[in-house]
Amino acid sequence: MITASKIKSVDFYRKIPRDLTEASLSGAGLSIIAALSMMFLFGMELNNYLAVSTTTSVVVDKSSDGDFLRIEFNISFPALSCEFASVDVSDVLGTNRLNITKTISKFPIDRNLRPTGSEFISGPISNAIKHGDDADEEYGEGSVPLISRNFDRFSHLYPILVVNFYAPWCYWSNRLKPSWEKAASIIKQKYDLEMDGRILMGKVDCTEEVELCRRHHIQGYPSIRIFRKGSDVRDDHGQHDHEAYYGDRDTDSLVATMESLVASIPVESQKLASANKTSNVTHDTKRPAPLAGGCRIEGFVRVKKVPGDLVIAARSGSHSFDPSHMNMSHFISHFSFGRNISPKVFTHAKQLMPYFGRSHDRLNGQSYINHHDLNAVVTIEHYLQIVKTEVIAQRYLREQKLVEEYEYTAHSSMVQSMHVPVAKFHFELSPMQVLITENPKSFSHFLTNVCAIIGGIFTVAGILDSVLHNTVRLMKKVELGKNF
Repeated sequence: MITASKIKSVDFYRKIPRDLTEASLSGAGLSIIAALSMMFLFGMELNNYLAVSTTTSVVVDKSSDGDFLRIEFNISFPALSCEFASVDVSDVLGTNRLNITKTISKFPIDRNLRPTGSEFISGPISNAIKHGDDADEEYGEGSVPLISRNFDRFSHLYPILVVNFYAPWCYWSNRLKPSWEKAASIIKQKYDLEMDGRILMGKVDCTEEVELCRRHHIQGYPSIRIFRKGSDVRDDHGQHDHEAYYGDRDTDSLVATMESLVASIPVESQKLASANKTSNVTHDTKRPAPLAGGCRIEGFVRVKKVPGDLVIAARSGSHSFDPSHMNMSHFISHFSFGRNISPKVFTHAKQLMPYFGRSHDRLNGQSYINHHDLNAVVTIEHYLQIVKTEVIAQRYLREQKLVEEYEYTAHSSMVQSMHVPVAKFHFELSPMQVLITENPKSFSHFLTNVCAIIGGIFTVAGILDSVLHNTVRLMKKVELGKNF
């Protein structure tokens, strides 16, 4: 049977009776120093244990997010109308998508980037607008030429004023001209000012009336606008609130459209009935005209992970553009690649890598303004090189992918062009990726270090105390020997 006395025999820490020990001033001083040293080194070891350390390596890209990459952006163009603003995507594999609208929103803005209305619904860009044959010469010039001096007078004189803003050099304007003049002659005869006076068809030469066309935010030729008496001018910012016509341009379609507009104007019952008989134009040919000359484009597109281009430009299959009047200056509020990261995950990733996210949105807040001569045709290009960064964290003793981030470098330039200017974002992904791995720290290693600190300081302090004590005793013996 094991007794208490046998158990006591294995005691490593045998006690000396307190009466047999002696306290010293030097020992007390060393004890205080030792205690403070222990606390200081323990604090440093605890801080080192709690600190996050990582290992950064560069490996071949092994993306797990598929073959497509999301590009998210918010860009403001103070001089590009939402009416023709188009977001296009192409790549080296032959992908070519024009006028992406499903994931894109457009909002009219003024030159100071202030919003002027709700979302602008541009609709699809039609490449199959019907044009008529040359009109008979007997109709001549049926529409009324309008200039700055008489435009407001005519717009307030007629309940409906339909205006063709054109340019003589424009191919599409010249194709529209015969049908427009013939339709104007028919409408003039049917709704004569003395007998009816509900509608007038006019035209504006934008090469002569530059300011008038700019005032109505005309950027593509021809642009057909519908003005209604008393409702074409708004109080805020002096902007025009009217409709634009995007339908077929043959004579019959134009006449039917004009008659559908007249049908909404109250007149004598027999005239109204007559107008209703010919009102068969679908409503999708008319949409609200842009409220301002600028546009904010926001949304996202998905592209293949190969070199490609994101292009924002004025585009239409039935309009012409004057390159010298197109200004692609823009302000970038946001431009990033990949999925959005939640604030909580982003904060944790920043703890692992303090510089994380600095190149995630490098273009944010940047403005690119065309300061060249007003007639210079300038394309603004951005060359973006993208590198994927992946952060691996330790969770519950196992690795867990914390975040996948795409960071990029950006180099921008303004290039003079002979064609209609664009804003181009050329992107190219690196075949390598940056892998950041959190280095786990063992709690047992922490405890071992703490024990080493306590034991080491205690032992060293004991040695110093012993040396100091024996030195003092030796000096006393030497002094006593001299005295005798």
